[in-house]
Amino acid sequence: MKRKVTLVFHDEDLYTQLKIEAVKRRTTASNIVSDAVREWLESREDAELIPVIESVRSEWNKGGGRSWTEVERELAESLNRNEENPQAKRV
Repeated sequence: MKRKVTLVFHDEDLYTQLKIEAVKRRTTASNIVSDAVREWLESREDAELIPVIESVRSEWNKGGGRSWTEVERELAESLNRNEENPQAKRV
């Protein structure tokens, strides 16, 4: 679906830089603006996740957790046991 919007640039230099960049990239100013808005929206989504990530990290620090190194070692040991005993129950 195609939608139109009119942008008013109050900064003539910014508008000129946008048009020059569009020519350099062999695209349209509209595509550059769309990409910029998309990236901005995605960064906002990422920013909203930061408190959630910090909360989970805090819980993990309080309750303890296992390091990736420990998990990786256990996985390798389990794989080795399964290779040594192919009849072993697989999970």
